[in-house]
Amino acid sequence: MRWAWAEVDLGAIRHNVETVAALVAPAEVWAVVKANGYGHGVIPVTRTALAAGATGLCVALVQEGLELRAAGIGAPILVLSEQPAEQADALVAASLTPTLYSAGGIESFAAAVARAGGIATPVHLKFDTGMHRVGAAPSEAPALIADVMARPELRLAGVFTHLAKADSPDAADNELQLRRFDQVLDAVVAAGVSPLVHAANSAAALALPAARHDLVRLGIAMYGIEPGPEVSDLCGGLRPALSLRARVSFVKRVPPGEGVSYGLVHRVEVETTIATVPIGYADGVSRRLYASGAEVLIHGRRMPIVGVVTMDSLMVDCGDHDVEVGDEVVLIGGQVGSAGSDAVPAEEWAARLGTIGYEIVCGISRRIERRHTEP
Repeated sequence: MRWAWAEVDLGAIRHNVETVAALVAPAEVWAVVKANGYGHGVIPVTRTALAAGATGLCVALVQEGLELRAAGIGAPILVLSEQPAEQADALVAASLTPTLYSAGGIESFAAAVARAGGIATPVHLKFDTGMHRVGAAPSEAPALIADVMARPELRLAGVFTHLAKADSPDAADNELQLRRFDQVLDAVVAAGVSPLVHAANSAAALALPAARHDLVRLGIAMYGIEPGPEVSDLCGGLRPALSLRARVSFVKRVPPGEGVSYGLVHRVEVETTIATVPIGYADGVSRRLYASGAEVLIHGRRMPIVGVVTMDSLMVDCGDHDVEVGDEVVLIGGQVGSAGSDAVPAEEWAARLGTIGYEIVCGISRRIERRHTEP
């Protein structure tokens, strides 16, 4: 087995789903498992989330939904954006629930259902209340709802929106978007239908009770990573599920003045021990981590990454500490060792790189084996 891997604690996934489900009840929890379960391994994560009480799933791509169906997962699966017309038949065949927000999208999906001989297939309509990524304008709600209701092939099962600043819960934009979404809900009432209503992602589920409605789309918080610094105080009950680990593959003493890694941009000032760790940017470890002062854990002690991270390896300055080939290195996560204990959360990498925890875990490549521990 390769000396670099990710450990995924499925007990943490279960705990996080149960924690959020208790908070948002009676709203349902639908688990967002796109992007390989945010880099955690989609099939084990999905099965754990459903066992913990999630009642539905959300993905970004038809292919992601097909992967779940191929694994025997029968729960409702919502594809979160309108897909190309040529994928409509695959959506229908796999009983995936489409998101629609255009007359053309409604027409294409209804035609696919008709070709398959089905009727009353559930669909969700998405409305753009201010993020301006995808979705219909709230003013289009009456016409789109009527279009769906007029087609025997379709059943309006949900209406939803997405909040652009839910991770800043005090932002006035959240209230504005929810007010605009109320126009959609007025159109739903006027049409005499009762679809599922949803607006909350992880941040809104935690911080904006008014956005919970009938279900929340639980994404990053399910994996134990905070949606943003402004809601970190609400994440204390969540447990990070993923740790990124490796083993030291080579150890050498380097004399003062010598450079380390490409470009020799890092030069050691005193004789020191440099450990090579067989994981690099092709695995999702950014080249920029060295320049940001990132550290890893060996024996429970923080040690700095030195020199540019290469495609398959990085180097660590271990000073005069005893480090041997085969010693465990923790890049993300916690470690207890002879020197004590510490942890490097994904949020620390995010802060160093000027990004968010989502990008860190989603960026861990598929060539890193995911080792899942059962709850």
